[in-house]
Amino acid sequence: MCLTPAVRTGELFDLLRDGRPWTRAQLADATGLARSTITTRIDTLMRLGLVAPFGGARSTGGRPPALFALNPTAQLVVGIDVGATHARAALTDLNGSILGEVDAQLAVADGPGPVLTWVVESVRDLLAGSERPIGDLAAIGIGLPGPVEHSTGRPINPPIMPGWDRYDVPGHLQAHYPVPVLVDNDVNIMALGERRRHLRDVDDLVLIKVATGIGAGIVSGGVLQRGAQGTAGDLGHVRVPGADDVPCRCGNTGCLEAVAAGPALAAAVRALGEQAETGGDVVELVRAGSQPAMAVVRQAGRDIGEVVATMVNLINPSVVVIGGQVAGAGEHLLAGIRESVYQRSLPLATEHLRIVTSRAGGEAAVLGASALAIEHVLSPEVVEAASEALAAADAAAEAGLQRSL
Repeated sequence: MCLTPAVRTGELFDLLRDGRPWTRAQLADATGLARSTITTRIDTLMRLGLVAPFGGARSTGGRPPALFALNPTAQLVVGIDVGATHARAALTDLNGSILGEVDAQLAVADGPGPVLTWVVESVRDLLAGSERPIGDLAAIGIGLPGPVEHSTGRPINPPIMPGWDRYDVPGHLQAHYPVPVLVDNDVNIMALGERRRHLRDVDDLVLIKVATGIGAGIVSGGVLQRGAQGTAGDLGHVRVPGADDVPCRCGNTGCLEAVAAGPALAAAVRALGEQAETGGDVVELVRAGSQPAMAVVRQAGRDIGEVVATMVNLINPSVVVIGGQVAGAGEHLLAGIRESVYQRSLPLATEHLRIVTSRAGGEAAVLGASALAIEHVLSPEVVEAASEALAAADAAAEAGLQRSL
């Protein structure tokens, strides 16, 4: 299929990101551009470092045609996952391969000062460990455990992040690293990370994080869906049947989070005579064979499934991924979710539906933050701007040379 003849350098580069090498002839066929134009634009992308030769194609007689592909080592990005009580940072190449990683126990409730100081120091340490110059850093992606206005990168009234409301996270980091900083909520980046690492061929998926809170990252048609204000997927505050008198930290009653998130499960288990302070404690009890903990988790799965069933009917994903701390309860949680989903969803919507636990696990968020940064750096618009800046620099240099003659 031929693209428009007006394909620009950035759009041409988008073809070269598909994971396979291309010849000039293949690119010309795909874009409708003249071979001479393809050669010029490939040369520009090679000067930018984004494309590199890739061996040689099989010859049909004569010299084998040259192959070209994305150069993943051209630049670096850092992905940051900030959770309620932990933080992780990873340095990756443009394919998302992890080159270095650091983590720490860190309370987001301590405020943006201490947390972002750790981020700044971690980026510096990761670059130093890679022995790459700071100039190779192309972007930073960061996920936060609360609502984020994606267009500005500012948290908006995050319930577990005192002192963060409308804080200029990108501005803080750019004072130290003059690169684009992309910020999103933790569940969205988990969805991106899970898809990039394990579900590349899935265009419609939902990742549900069950931890201190409950939320969903929605990918539809291969695109992350954030909604008008970035709050799409806030499942934790959907009302569930039979919980009308249960107060939620949001100020309402009967929310899913109030009955099925980690703190609610720990309270329910304590009421049955077991010792548990967190969702992680409940998971450990389940793994140890505690019948009360298993029953509590199974019911939480049913409650979550009631809400997920509505989502399945509305957006028809092909995969629902369960992640977060409480997902460690495994089949005890999944069984309850599946029970409600298959009972309450339309048969056609569940005919090929898979409900599975996260395979990326604890790395999903940091991989997703890296993916967020990579998608920006390699977007057609950013690559086109870089090629135009290179052309302008060439023109200025040529003009200077002419004046000196």
